[in-house]
Amino acid sequence: MRTKKHLLAVAAGLVCCAAVVWFTTSIQGGEKIYEVQPQITTLPEYRTDAARAIDAYERLMERYMDLMEMNVIRIGMDVQGFAERLDSIDGKLAELSKGMTRIEKALGIEQPEPTVKNAPELEAAPGKAHKKAPQPGKG
Repeated sequence: MRTKKHLLAVAAGLVCCAAVVWFTTSIQGGEKIYEVQPQITTLPEYRTDAARAIDAYERLMERYMDLMEMNVIRIGMDVQGFAERLDSIDGKLAELSKGMTRIEKALGIEQPEPTVKNAPELEAAPGKAHKKAPQPGKG
């Protein structure tokens, strides 16, 4: 019986050793391959204060030019409206002048002579007053 116990103990020991060997090989497992795709991010460009100031100035000038363009368009529309209005007034004044001329002719009213006579200097360049320049040699 003693030999059976020894054989049983040796068999149990072999089973334990086999289990330990079997568990250690399974811990290592199979070779796994992982695919890693690195995501490399770049640092932003280093900018000096002067470069940032220049960019800010450029943006400011673009906004200013857009604003000026809108204002010029608006002023152009206003001027066009004023020109149409002045043309309308000019047409009405011309009609009024013709009517007044017919009335004056019907009543026999004469037009008065202009009190200011045109000077020869004024006829050469209307709208400008000329002064005679002193001639050299004459005191």
